[in-house]
Amino acid sequence: MSAGMGGGMSGGARARGADGQLWVVSLQGIPEIRVGDDLPALLISALRTTPGALPLTADDVVVVTQKIVSKAEGAIVDLTAIEPRPEAVEFARRWDRDPRQLEVVLREARRVVRMANGVLITETRHGFICANGGVDASNVGPESGSIVTLLPVDPDASADRIREAIRAELEVDVAVLISDSFGRPWRWGITDVAIGVSGMVPLDDLRGTPDADGRVMKSTVRATADEIATAAELAMGKITRRPAAVVRGAHPTRGEGRIADVLMPGEFDLFK
Repeated sequence: MSAGMGGGMSGGARARGADGQLWVVSLQGIPEIRVGDDLPALLISALRTTPGALPLTADDVVVVTQKIVSKAEGAIVDLTAIEPRPEAVEFARRWDRDPRQLEVVLREARRVVRMANGVLITETRHGFICANGGVDASNVGPESGSIVTLLPVDPDASADRIREAIRAELEVDVAVLISDSFGRPWRWGITDVAIGVSGMVPLDDLRGTPDADGRVMKSTVRATADEIATAAELAMGKITRRPAAVVRGAHPTRGEGRIADVLMPGEFDLFK
């Protein structure tokens, strides 16, 4: 949903938010990213040229997709140089997968959680559990088919660098999220989640506070960063070449949160 929807904001999507309105403005004019590009500078340029993106306020959140962060930082692998192991070759043959990509996933994995029915679920070095370990062959640009992107080495640090550049250039301190698409257990389809965070608390712990009826909530912890990442994806889309957005009106809790804050410790995992 990258067409404007009211208020004169081109490239925006509107939904319900904390005060009744949530605006998402997808950024225009970001070129094909290559290794070594100054991504913060390109994002700032897009902020300046996208109608409705400026002025930023301290309540805004800038969401940037993992793909362009990984490409700028050189977190890519040339598949033509990959020699897959027999296990990857057999699995790929059976399920019509690229054995070279499977080999990259296995090399990047801290742990293989499940490898069945054509699906490879791994735990990454960051502690994320996801399909293909975040290794992705889609939307990689002109070299599609011969390269894959990996997750950024340190997505929080990537978000920190973008946030600092925006603060230095535009003189406003906004929160920044790095987002990626993850599947979900027991449900079809993917949704974007935050894999890196800077300048906001990724979880809002509502335990101990009353709900609308005055009942004290005992287990509600809202995944605010993931919700913001998903809202941004609705405006950015998968094929529009708009890999970043400003989310306005989400009212995140500001603070120096880290993405590790959202990872559930093993002792709470009921499905191992």
